[in-house]
Amino acid sequence: MNLHELTIHDAQDLLKNKEISAKELTRAVFDRIDTVEPSVDAYISVTKDIALSQADAADKAISGDNIKTLTGIPLAVKDLICTKGVATTCASKILKNFIPPYDATVTEKLNAAGAVMVGKVNMDEFAMGSSTENSGFKVTKNPWNLSHVPGGSSGGSAAAVAADMCLGALGSDTGGSIRQPASHCGVVGIKPTYGRVSRFGLVAFASSLDQIGPLAKDVTDAAILLQVISGYDPKDSTSIDKPTPDYRAALPGGIKGLKIGIPKEYHASNGMSPDVLSAVQNAMNFYKDAGAELVDISLPHSEYAVAAYYLIAPAEACSNLARYDGVKYGVRDKESSGLIDMYRNTRSSGFGPEVQRRILLGTYALSAGYYDAYYKKASQIRTLIKNDFMQAFEACDIILSPVTPSTAFKIGENVDDPLTMYLSDIFTLSANLAGIPGLSVPCGISGDGLPIGLQLMGNYFAENTILNAAYYFEQATEFHKLRPKI
Repeated sequence: MNLHELTIHDAQDLLKNKEISAKELTRAVFDRIDTVEPSVDAYISVTKDIALSQADAADKAISGDNIKTLTGIPLAVKDLICTKGVATTCASKILKNFIPPYDATVTEKLNAAGAVMVGKVNMDEFAMGSSTENSGFKVTKNPWNLSHVPGGSSGGSAAAVAADMCLGALGSDTGGSIRQPASHCGVVGIKPTYGRVSRFGLVAFASSLDQIGPLAKDVTDAAILLQVISGYDPKDSTSIDKPTPDYRAALPGGIKGLKIGIPKEYHASNGMSPDVLSAVQNAMNFYKDAGAELVDISLPHSEYAVAAYYLIAPAEACSNLARYDGVKYGVRDKESSGLIDMYRNTRSSGFGPEVQRRILLGTYALSAGYYDAYYKKASQIRTLIKNDFMQAFEACDIILSPVTPSTAFKIGENVDDPLTMYLSDIFTLSANLAGIPGLSVPCGISGDGLPIGLQLMGNYFAENTILNAAYYFEQATEFHKLRPKI
């Protein structure tokens, strides 16, 4: 096997036994980037000098048997997570020159664990999108088929992992932005419980929905990365002071007697591709045959999730993005004759059309006379959706569903149809509104050769339960071993 094809846990063993060096592994990843990045366009910036320096430090640590969890492991970071001294653009022209003076908490944790950062990966601008077509700099392609999207907003993270241009990556998930691209690119992605991972240093889109999580080649790697980045952080007021379990240790447990909820609202065939429906049905049958109990449940307010999300998220976005005005930092229009013109021209040229659309939606929803009818009503729906999940988890341990209604669509296919694009997140949004954890694990390949993901959702702080169920499925199937031929 080529070194760039290694999983994190396999690379850990080789490094620990001194069969390879961190520098060899890092150079192999950069060679792979040189080969396939021109086709995939996953990276916004490649940090070769920093990575090789970190790899040198890792080799010194290994030679002294001072090995930490991620010592010498080459990883990529979504470009809305602050990295001290390295540009963090959020894939937006308005932040193209922004270099953070500090690290995000998750970046600090990666550094403390000995990781090697090979670069910052592409995304939908300010994480607003489901295809990575909304980046201000480039369109990332799906490594399985370069004419298709990788999903979004963490499309660069998923594509880089799928194409072996890193051993793992961090993404963020506001309405499905880890799970959906993980599904489309045939990798594993997990959105933790809201508050499990610090958001300090994550550039905010919608603060009550955003959560950082890993994308990885298999469930074991996802557990390893989640272990490193989880934990209480006093710098994040929404961080929960709760012990982090050993996720990897929980993986090998069996699933006999596990109660798996099957929501009737998620499994109707209406609007879902036959390939996705078949793959998810096969997964359900697998769990049943393995001794799990399938339980019919209802999430009756799911039909309102998309509408509620696209009021709450844009409302929070318009508030969070008000700070990008050309005064404090970022790009400023220098041709304007007055202050108001400078604000208008800076934001008009700095933000792309999808970001502008969501700012307008949010401003309208929060405006005088409309707040109660839109934002307040959406917040009430959110409470009902959360209550639906709480009631469901009284009858089951985890919930099984598709990740998306279809496989990855073609680049440009939905770019002029925002509603269709928004509806692609119909199965993932509810987990963000409720704040529960969810993951995507590969469960099939469509007739045209594109990956299909299975979504498993758990109760609050039950990441170990869904990781265990995903691992059991993964170990009995071959889908996670399949890689794009690029």
